[in-house]
Amino acid sequence: MADKKIIDLLVNGGQATAGPPLGPTLGPLGVNVLAVVNRINELTKAYSGMKIPVKIEVDTETKAFEVVVGTPTTAALIVRELGVEKATGDVKKQVTGNLTMAQVLKLAEVKRQQLLASDLKASVREVLGCCLSVGVTVEGKSPKEVQKEISKGAYDQLFQGKV
Repeated sequence: MADKKIIDLLVNGGQATAGPPLGPTLGPLGVNVLAVVNRINELTKAYSGMKIPVKIEVDTETKAFEVVVGTPTTAALIVRELGVEKATGDVKKQVTGNLTMAQVLKLAEVKRQQLLASDLKASVREVLGCCLSVGVTVEGKSPKEVQKEISKGAYDQLFQGKV
């Protein structure tokens, strides 16, 4: 059986380079570093400017490699969805931005596989919790208030037909 080496790291979406940490890590394995960098950039270009978890699996005998890209953090996706540079540093006094419930639902669907939630409604509640921590309102309200409204069925029409 072939010997495999797995490398886990964070890269800037679409901006990986052959320099550290990739070059020094992959070079000793004899793999084509530039080919790996190009593949990472191709797979992460949609997440430009965001830190993305990447797993590189290298077959040390054949020098073949596989790149698996994770998804950014929920907070990073929220900030990107808002189109702002970063979240507020003081969530009690300053609002980073406002999302619609449709946007929150979209983010929950993107992150669904990585969240602990048992269903989409619970995933939306997790994303709302993250909205609270980065100072984001939803439909002009506190995410806590929106979570209570979800519990009372206020947004059930959004979840109909969704798995």
